[in-house]
Amino acid sequence: MTHAVRFVAVVAVLTALAQCAPVQETDALRARAAAGDAKAQFNIGLMYATVDGVPQDDAEAVRWWQLAADQGYADAQYNLGVMYSNGRGVPQDHAEAGRWYRLSADQGYANAQNALGFMHESGMGVPQDAAEAVRLYRLAADQGEADAQWSVGRMYEDGRGVPQDYVEAVRWYRLAAEQGDAEAQHNLGDMYDSGMGVPQDYVLAHMWYNLSASRRTLRGLSVDLRDDVAGRMTPTQLAEAQRLATEWDAAHPREPTLH
Repeated sequence: MTHAVRFVAVVAVLTALAQCAPVQETDALRARAAAGDAKAQFNIGLMYATVDGVPQDDAEAVRWWQLAADQGYADAQYNLGVMYSNGRGVPQDHAEAGRWYRLSADQGYANAQNALGFMHESGMGVPQDAAEAVRLYRLAADQGEADAQWSVGRMYEDGRGVPQDYVEAVRWYRLAAEQGDAEAQHNLGDMYDSGMGVPQDYVLAHMWYNLSASRRTLRGLSVDLRDDVAGRMTPTQLAEAQRLATEWDAAHPREPTLH
């Protein structure tokens, strides 16, 4: 069975809470940040990281996030972890990234729980510990974090940190797939294709592969497996799979891309 693999959470995707604002609002934000307001400090850092009205300056973003993080602001602690993970504005330091993720995760921040789970899964900057990875993924997954739901599914499918359980893997893949997570959709297609955790169903395998292929950046594998399944289907089954994918897509409009 082909298994889709990706790195999760430890990528330079920063929490986007700030919006473009007029100059006078930016000046007021700076004044609040200078006075010690943690949320304002966080948003000033975000401006420097995302080129929102100021030149991009990762070191300046880190400086402002450090001020907010030192006050216990979970969003800033998570973003500092991202910067240390990727060496943006600071030397790359996975152990330091893990420290900031932990502080944020301990406050219940789902992105940080997911990121720290990946670090424990891979042994990057923290001790490798599959059971701890699952625990952290579950905390984020229970908050609806699709990446984490996909990861919990992977761990159950592979029997890492938990007893192998294909039915449970399918349950978590489905939760993420229904949110539009392309990797989970691919894995759910795998499960229906092979009859692992669910009755074998080529129609649903084709549907989920097709949805995954329309969303993945590296879509070739989903396309190949979708077409392989199609070769084992009747024309009636193929039409049904295409109808189901079209209806699912229509019921789940994609969020606009943020620039």
